[in-house]
Amino acid sequence: MASAPEDPVLQRYFKGHKAAITSADFSPDGKQLATGSWDTFLMLWSFKPQARAFRYVGHKDVVTSVQFSPLGNLLASASRDRTVRLWIPDKRGKSSEFKAHTAPVRSVDFSADGQFLATASEDKSIKVWNMYRQRFLYSLYRHTHWVRCAKFSPDGRLIVSCSEDKTIKIWDTTNKQCVNNFSDFVGFANFVDFNPNGTCIASAGSDHTVKIWDIRVNKLLQHYQVHSGGVNCVSFHPSGNYLITASSDGMLKILDLLEGRLIYTLQGHTGPVFTVTFSKGGELFTSGGADAQVLLWRTNFDELNCKDVIKRNLKRLHFDSPPHLLDIYPRTPHPQEGKIETVEINPKLDVVDLQTSTPPVVDILSFDSTTTTETTVHTLPDKGEEICGYFLNPSLMSSECSPTTLKKKTEEMSDLPSENQRSIPLAVTDALEHIMEQLNVLTQTVSILEQRLTLTEDKLKDCLENQQRLFNAIQQKS
Repeated sequence: MASAPEDPVLQRYFKGHKAAITSADFSPDGKQLATGSWDTFLMLWSFKPQARAFRYVGHKDVVTSVQFSPLGNLLASASRDRTVRLWIPDKRGKSSEFKAHTAPVRSVDFSADGQFLATASEDKSIKVWNMYRQRFLYSLYRHTHWVRCAKFSPDGRLIVSCSEDKTIKIWDTTNKQCVNNFSDFVGFANFVDFNPNGTCIASAGSDHTVKIWDIRVNKLLQHYQVHSGGVNCVSFHPSGNYLITASSDGMLKILDLLEGRLIYTLQGHTGPVFTVTFSKGGELFTSGGADAQVLLWRTNFDELNCKDVIKRNLKRLHFDSPPHLLDIYPRTPHPQEGKIETVEINPKLDVVDLQTSTPPVVDILSFDSTTTTETTVHTLPDKGEEICGYFLNPSLMSSECSPTTLKKKTEEMSDLPSENQRSIPLAVTDALEHIMEQLNVLTQTVSILEQRLTLTEDKLKDCLENQQRLFNAIQQKS
């Protein structure tokens, strides 16, 4: 079927990453986009014309997940370097670092009120952090293999997680217990998330499937087989009526959940697509993958279909409760085999005057080694710009500073070395940090060996004393 004017359209490319895109998230105001990549960088893109992009440098390995806080004043990132960072998404890019897990961290997710952060790791655990105090709260242990993803429910009462142990678990954040378990004996879920009203979860399967479960009745509602490769990510439209999926087959698919069918196939990437997400208002979505390109798409689902959706929904019957616009009704599996009326969109063929964005990139470096530290950056503020400095808790950072503090901070910033003046390259700094870590390990090992040696000496001394007593006793008897 040919595409129509109301179909999703590709608006822009963003180019700046040097390796595969792993994660993306829109700012709450819809004016910025954050992306993470295999190149170890976090990038912040602005939708304003001719705007600069910011590249945040700090992680030492692949950035696996990024997410804005609900207020947009923080940006969380997870990495294979086993840390989680909280950034202030501006030109100074100050960050604090959590030595979060003992293995690579795979995902980060803020609760809807912004008070908590959930992290999932290959150490088989999920950890929850308090953002107000920036401290660790508790761990969730029940998975027996790497945890790929963990997400809060919209009301914050539940957490859903998926693991390579082929299970999806639902956790109660009040009593910290696993309250539900969905098992899959074919493949494991790469990604999982709640629908907007928190009644259902969708999973992206390594076995090429997309599944939607109703957590109220613990029932598989919909089962789609629309991809020819593993599904890496899914995202619900804010209305809850549509789901977009990203797959290693290089395709994006849009599913109409009320009709239970595939409606769009989008071809824009070369190679696997690893991430896809709707904007908070649902008018945009973005995708990224192995081709290192970030694609920005526009939709108008709500504009065209809102009234139709309401009419359709009112006609439906539900045995549990009255029909609701956001409900997803039980259906049989949807293999989507045979001839189906779907729209295929290939922007490479249709779009001629596509706006490609390769903005100037500003590198923002951070150097921290402790659990939660202040970071130094090398970008200097514009003349007369307000500087709010000390990074303790970014969510509580005041927007006003006294003139004395401003003057002091300006002097401190002017003393920072510029890129041209910096004498120690970042690679050398990383190497030195690695050597220091190894020296710490050696010091600890030597200390343990000394303790063991002391214990051995004490035992040997006791043995010799016992032998001497026995020898004396034998001599006295004889």
